[in-house]
Amino acid sequence: MDSNQLRSTFVRFFEERSHTVRPSASLIPVDPTLLLTNAGMVPFKPYFLGEEPAPYPRAVSSQKCVRTVDIDIIGTTARHASFFEMLGNFSFGDYFKKDAIPWSYDLVTEAFGIDPEFLWFTVHETDDEAAQIWLDEVGVQPHRLQRRGRDNFWQMGVAGPCGPSSEIFYDRGLAYGPDGGPVVDEERFVEIWNLVFMQNIQDQPYHVVGELPAKSIDTGMGLERMATVLQGVDTIFDVDTMRHVLDTAARFASVTYGEDPMVDVSLRVLADHGRALTFLIGDGVVPSNDGRGYVLRRILRRAVRHAWRLGGEGLITPQLVQATVDVMAPGYPELLDQQGFVTDVVTREEARFRQTLQSGHTLLESELETVPAGGLLSGATTFKLHDTFGFPVELTKEIAAEQGVEIDESAFEAAMEEQRSRARAAWKGGESAATADAYRALLDDIGPTEFLGYTDEASRSRILSLLREGEQTDRAEEGQEVEVFLDRTPFYAEAGGQVGDTGLIETETGRLVVRDTQAGVPGLNGHRATVGRGFVQVGQDAEARIDSPRREGIRKSHTGTHVLHWALRDVLGQHVQQAGSLVENGRLRFDFSHFGGLQQDEFAEVERIANERVIDNAGVRAFETSKEEAQTLGALAFFGDKYGEVVRVVEIGNYSKELCGGTHTPSAGQVGPLVVLGESSIGSNLRRIEALSGDHAYEYLAGLRRRLSETGRLLRVQPDEVPGRVEALVERAKALEEQLASISQKARAEEAAVIAESMEMVGESRFAVAGAGEMPPDQLRTLALQVRDRIGRGVVVLGSTNAGKGALIGAVSIDLVAEGVSAADIILPAARILGGGGSRDPELAQAGGPHGDRLGEALDVAREAAGRALAEV
Repeated sequence: MDSNQLRSTFVRFFEERSHTVRPSASLIPVDPTLLLTNAGMVPFKPYFLGEEPAPYPRAVSSQKCVRTVDIDIIGTTARHASFFEMLGNFSFGDYFKKDAIPWSYDLVTEAFGIDPEFLWFTVHETDDEAAQIWLDEVGVQPHRLQRRGRDNFWQMGVAGPCGPSSEIFYDRGLAYGPDGGPVVDEERFVEIWNLVFMQNIQDQPYHVVGELPAKSIDTGMGLERMATVLQGVDTIFDVDTMRHVLDTAARFASVTYGEDPMVDVSLRVLADHGRALTFLIGDGVVPSNDGRGYVLRRILRRAVRHAWRLGGEGLITPQLVQATVDVMAPGYPELLDQQGFVTDVVTREEARFRQTLQSGHTLLESELETVPAGGLLSGATTFKLHDTFGFPVELTKEIAAEQGVEIDESAFEAAMEEQRSRARAAWKGGESAATADAYRALLDDIGPTEFLGYTDEASRSRILSLLREGEQTDRAEEGQEVEVFLDRTPFYAEAGGQVGDTGLIETETGRLVVRDTQAGVPGLNGHRATVGRGFVQVGQDAEARIDSPRREGIRKSHTGTHVLHWALRDVLGQHVQQAGSLVENGRLRFDFSHFGGLQQDEFAEVERIANERVIDNAGVRAFETSKEEAQTLGALAFFGDKYGEVVRVVEIGNYSKELCGGTHTPSAGQVGPLVVLGESSIGSNLRRIEALSGDHAYEYLAGLRRRLSETGRLLRVQPDEVPGRVEALVERAKALEEQLASISQKARAEEAAVIAESMEMVGESRFAVAGAGEMPPDQLRTLALQVRDRIGRGVVVLGSTNAGKGALIGAVSIDLVAEGVSAADIILPAARILGGGGSRDPELAQAGGPHGDRLGEALDVAREAAGRALAEV
């Protein structure tokens, strides 16, 4: 059973047993300071305490959870993960032990098909009620029910609801440890479900002070752990939703899983962290230096560091995101809508971190060489890695620990505190504060940069300061990377979604190639460049020239963004507000608030009226005014900017007014065609639209026309006849598929006749056991019924393989079922050969497992079981 089937089976099982409302699957950010067995309890705590009435008496959920308390050991064990899915069923004062316990047994043994002979059970040492239900009503064997103390009492580690629990364990066999049940060994006997009986309240851990207003149920089943059992694998990293991501990481690094223990640890880290970062960003978390954003940044950078250690070309995180979407989108289809946004976030974050990882790692390794095993890495080194290279202290600690070295945390904290005391109150501690502090000091020293870029594309300037590796320097040599600060510049520093300018800065002794322009603090433009020739030094006169064609493409996109914003508000409503943007050469991305996806007619109308405005060619005017006057004029403000008393307004014709500091075309017509590529969701009530402008838009349309013409040529019709021709081909394909289905049905009937002729007799009954190649399970089921209909009183067992997995179908005639012959009893021993389980239906049972290469052996076992069953009738 794959993980998506597992999840849906669990939810469907409880939905069928009650009028259940399923909470929306949302991320539960688990506080790593809390000891949580079941993350599902977090949102339901007020219901258990009686503080709020529950909106429904019963619930079932599949929740995405992130837990980083064990992040340092992830990859070194078989079962720890930072991201996992928690399946749970809940009762808020409704059903209790009498229903919860039998239901749990039915789900595990019937819906999941696990043989009861592999199951063990535990209850709290004082819980006679639960023990009686397991023994008398469910009928478990007494020696398989064990009593335990605190291990079977659930509590959060803080005051609140608590209660005894009952757990279900799966016996993995003698190869994994000694016999004796979970009280002896929990490596062999793996917990697969925890049933918590919420009946008490505590004021401190394990100190019960009373009973809850109503007795409730809160269960937790780790999907990945259950999947290891159902899929017959040893670790959570081998289940279907994890292994695909791991294999993607292995291909990236050109390594093989299972050959090197250290490589395996890194691959497991990448598999787990790839899933965690995909879901975190998909749920609206973005990398930052505090809160959930810091947890995400730590996970992402830890993944990048392990990928960097393995090697491989390019960026790893976009590939991990794609792999996660591949396997998780069937259960969480919103990932498909969020994939573009998630990929953008991880691409930018990884690219930035990789720029500093190499140099920072080199510094750390050189420092570690001077520290003996068991020694301390200086706080100054740890602080420099954090301050200059953006290394989270946890990453430095992890790398040092790999060489048996600890960090001087007290000295590091002292350096951090000194930095915080210098930062302004508006800035929080960390990498951002250190950078901002340095830039502010530089601004105080050299003054603000005079920006000339609204009117000029080149200027005569003077180099006032150079920064290299975060330190001021007087001179930069060929090949060195440096940040250059001029007294005046035509280079636009990235702001308001518009990317920074690129270009050249030349002096009499050297040339700088500017790859980006950023404002470290408002008013101070830093030109991030490489010395391409000679050298440059502070005090030199320079000629600064932007890449004019690139700037022109950016201007087209920025004006196009304003036009598109107006069009969205005109079509969808005035509730549309800008929530972010990216303005590049010939391409733009615009994020906005809206409650749902655009319908096709809305999408087309937005593009139509936007281009209508472009063709109108209204003038574009920029002017400065007071913030109050701009508001009176109806100018729209950008979602993330802070404005002073004097603001800049960009006006297009009489329809668009926005506060904007970016560069624009003189008229709307210069935007060129505006081609909207698509629209998607990036979060709750947030949408993203992407478009092309200018030459890029024209080239895109010309490419479509070429491809349409080529398609027409291949189909031997005119371009405008292509849709009709394709529609006709689709209808023809459908007809051929129907013919093929008819032929397949006839072929199955013939195959059923052949198999029926090979039947064997046992007394007055018949049985047939045969393989059916790579036939899919649904067709295998149909074939088995056809064979059964042909042989009359008898048993049929058929098997097939598909994608390496084995499938079995057992069918028994109704008269034999009435005499005690069960299809499930016949095929379950064979299913164990395949490494799996099966259903319990006596008339038509289905089973399977991951070891399809053992199908022949499994069929032999089924043949013997069928013969014995018929001999006993």
